[in-house]
Amino acid sequence: MKIIYNLSIFLASLLLPLIGFFNSKIKYGVIGRRKTFSKLKQHISKTDKTLWFHSASLGEYEQGLPVFSEIKKHYPNHKVILTFFSPSGYQIRKNSPLADCVVYLPLDSKRHAKTFLDLVHPDLTIFVKYDIWPNLLSALKKRQGRAILISALFRKEQLFFKPYGSFMRDALFAFEHIFTQDEASKHLLHSINYNAVSISGDTRFDRVSNQLKTDNSLDFIATFKNNQLCCVAGSTWPEDEKLLVNYINTTAPSTVKFIIAPHNIKPNQIHQLKNSLKVNTVLYSEKDKVDLSTAQVFIIDTIGILTKIYNYADMAYIGGAMGTTGLHNTLEAAVFGVPVIIGNNYEKFPEAKAMIKNQGMFAVKNQEELNQILNKLTNNTAFREDSGQKNATYIHKNTGAIDLISKYLTSNTSN
Repeated sequence: MKIIYNLSIFLASLLLPLIGFFNSKIKYGVIGRRKTFSKLKQHISKTDKTLWFHSASLGEYEQGLPVFSEIKKHYPNHKVILTFFSPSGYQIRKNSPLADCVVYLPLDSKRHAKTFLDLVHPDLTIFVKYDIWPNLLSALKKRQGRAILISALFRKEQLFFKPYGSFMRDALFAFEHIFTQDEASKHLLHSINYNAVSISGDTRFDRVSNQLKTDNSLDFIATFKNNQLCCVAGSTWPEDEKLLVNYINTTAPSTVKFIIAPHNIKPNQIHQLKNSLKVNTVLYSEKDKVDLSTAQVFIIDTIGILTKIYNYADMAYIGGAMGTTGLHNTLEAAVFGVPVIIGNNYEKFPEAKAMIKNQGMFAVKNQEELNQILNKLTNNTAFREDSGQKNATYIHKNTGAIDLISKYLTSNTSN
């Protein structure tokens, strides 16, 4: 297994630059990784004390950010190196004020692992969820570097728990402690004799709860909503938008407003979405040229404001689970006490399962089911408000992960 893994990393180093000619996302990653070591040399010296925070992508970064921020307070004299594997995380957070240096994680070869750790030499490393790189972690363990895995979520189908997965399994033992999201993940770790584990829950609950403490007002959204019922559809994909557009065009009452924030905001796809709508529709990019209060649909062709927009929702639809791309963050909407609708492919998302069981979230698999739940939420005020309150209560009950993780790290660390 180890030989196969290292061979695959070598082949990836050869093939990814070629694939990058046809895929802009991969191209960004290839170009970015070429600059990793030079950037580290520029920003980190041998005498610097450092913390290394790693997230696979943007979602994991948002998940880890509350912990990163809290831990940084206890290491005021340390520089922070933030790494991403995916361009979707790096491109958006490459200027994060949290870090002194933000870089792509190099491909996981033994040579890269040595060079990276020589340059970074972290006193503490924190990985988020399940982005496990065995060569890097093995090298870190040999140097007796401290490493923690937070918000970990495991499934029995993963390689760590297969008879032939010893190489990947050994990588987990580079972590001195693993904080899992749930009991099932803890049991899986115990099954491979990893026992330095605590159930902390998901740090995202703490992060979205903190959103309530910030100013979430957006005057232009208030103008658009105009004191009417509003459904916010966040991080939508074409398969989500097809159903939403059909509902808006044929079924939705004209008194209900819709805000659609697509995952992909490329101009051609935004205009295609706008042209498919038969009602008065306005784009964020043209909001200053029109009377927002008269529009029924507001398409958000920008990024960075969706979490605040949820503050204006009476109900929400979260994209990703109608297809196979993966469900986007439902907690960002649920924390505002609104009912949430998703597609039917949510099996890998425990928070979705919990909220569905708790009757604050509703999964739909086709147009008919979407129409039914939207109509019910629109017409039944008591049902809508009760469903939303169940989500708010669920999130409040699941906060506290940051305190548990921070307490462990600060009580087991000397600066």
